[in-house]
Amino acid sequence: MAKQLTHLDAQGRAQMVHVGDKSVTAREAVAEGSISLQPATLLAIANEKIPKGEVLNTARIAGIFAAKRCGDLIPLCHSLPLESIEIDFDVPDLEPDDGQPVKLHIRAIARITAKTGVEMEALTAVSIAALAIYDMCKAIDKTMVIGDIRLLKKTGGKSSFNFQPPVSKHAGIGAESDEPDSATPSIDR
Repeated sequence: MAKQLTHLDAQGRAQMVHVGDKSVTAREAVAEGSISLQPATLLAIANEKIPKGEVLNTARIAGIFAAKRCGDLIPLCHSLPLESIEIDFDVPDLEPDDGQPVKLHIRAIARITAKTGVEMEALTAVSIAALAIYDMCKAIDKTMVIGDIRLLKKTGGKSSFNFQPPVSKHAGIGAESDEPDSATPSIDR
């Protein structure tokens, strides 16, 4: 039997999922994403030379704020009292050899003890942190690209999900590998 979308009723209309009968459990979600930018922009961020101010702390606060407001941003998302949200950045080499755009990786971890998960909060935190970086740096870099936003891990509730990204020479968050077929998500039910 095919899985049905829980946000649709029998007539195919959007609805908020009823979670009243679910068990309260400790839940965690980990999401990541990246923003590609010019090496000079990354250097300006590191040296705090961006005209709008300190970029990474501002992006962290923006991501935290967004995670707390996720239920207001996404129509069918439950408003949740988060217990914690952490946002970290993995800053690549400040002086790359090739002069090509570099990726600044963003990771968010959301935690709660509740009847529903916090995947959307973690994904929203990453997305808005990336948008805050874009906003703060757009005056000096028009080539930035936000991408690679995905759920890495979900625990608690009826199902768990753990995406094992490939390991690369760069051991930071969101690292990618040249090895084929090494990125297979593992889903525990």
